[in-house]
Amino acid sequence: MATDRVLVFDTTLRDGEQSPGVRLSVQEKLEIGRGLVAMGVDVIEAGFPISSPGDFEAVETLAKNLKGVTICALTRARDKDIDVAAEAVKAAESPRIHTGLGVSDNHLQFKLRMSRDEALATGVAAVKHARQYTDNIEYFMEDSGRADRDYVYRVAEGVIAAGATTVNVPDTTGYAYPEEYRSLIAGIMENVPNSDKAVFSCHCHNDLGMATANTLAGVLGGARQVEVTVNGIGERAGNTSLEEVVMALQIRADYFHVKTGIDSTRLLPMSRLVAKLTGMMVQRNKAVVGANAYAHSSGIHQDGVLKERSTYEIIDPRLVGAEKSEIILTARSGRHGLRHRLAEMGFNFTEERFELLYEEFLRMADTKHEVVEEDLRTLVG
Repeated sequence: MATDRVLVFDTTLRDGEQSPGVRLSVQEKLEIGRGLVAMGVDVIEAGFPISSPGDFEAVETLAKNLKGVTICALTRARDKDIDVAAEAVKAAESPRIHTGLGVSDNHLQFKLRMSRDEALATGVAAVKHARQYTDNIEYFMEDSGRADRDYVYRVAEGVIAAGATTVNVPDTTGYAYPEEYRSLIAGIMENVPNSDKAVFSCHCHNDLGMATANTLAGVLGGARQVEVTVNGIGERAGNTSLEEVVMALQIRADYFHVKTGIDSTRLLPMSRLVAKLTGMMVQRNKAVVGANAYAHSSGIHQDGVLKERSTYEIIDPRLVGAEKSEIILTARSGRHGLRHRLAEMGFNFTEERFELLYEEFLRMADTKHEVVEEDLRTLVG
């Protein structure tokens, strides 16, 4: 099977910044934006220009300063929103306008107070209006995960005919499960006559912990753009995690048969930068970039990974920008782990002396969360 390219659309600066308590300055957004470009993302959603003067300035600043990337601005399906967004991104090498409306009956009834036909007509008009400014138009069908399939197909066909080149299929509330979401993407591509004229995009939320799984399922269904944030930050339980999707596609290329343009060695530095600037710390056991992701404290695991890393690690830490695996000494650690750490410190003991040290180590470890280098020096002394 041929390997396809999946575009990485990063919305850390738009959807990610909607995390409660997060506020980034224009300069901080620019710093993150430069890191994203260096990493190789294809599209940066820089903000929602009409929402505030600060957001307009941020989008305009990124559009003027970042090269080699598409700069995208979000809008509602309103002419004024689109006009303001077009002004904000006009200096970009590759500008994109991202507009759209809800498609679920829930959103149509309670949020938009529109009929299906009214919403479709409004969406088509918005795409046509945006086409005055650029031919790079993305249309989001909000809450697709809870929408009637036939209506989703109608909307996709209508907005592609109006000029949308990317169609975003959001599971806005994190409601879908992987097989449902894969079927949704595949169904659109099979049932929309002009689906070959657009790229379909996954935008998933993590309310049920399914964001990464759903996004990967969408890729299997035929989507060729993934919408992600660094560290999975975002509203409520967050967005799809950039680093998880990128590494899943890379490590399991045998299964997905696709590739991204991301330099994975920049994932950990990028994660740390976003954590520092947003104040949203990464949980220790977070996949790919968590502090414990390449740490081993169980004696059985330490023994295996010291003999051959692949026994318990499917990701080489260096692939994501980490230096090496860590052997963490606790009461669960075994002789192999202790001997390894002592050797790293320059100590080498006879078997008899080592056994005595190991017994003392276990007694110490039972009283501590972790036995660190200073403790080992005390033990040896």
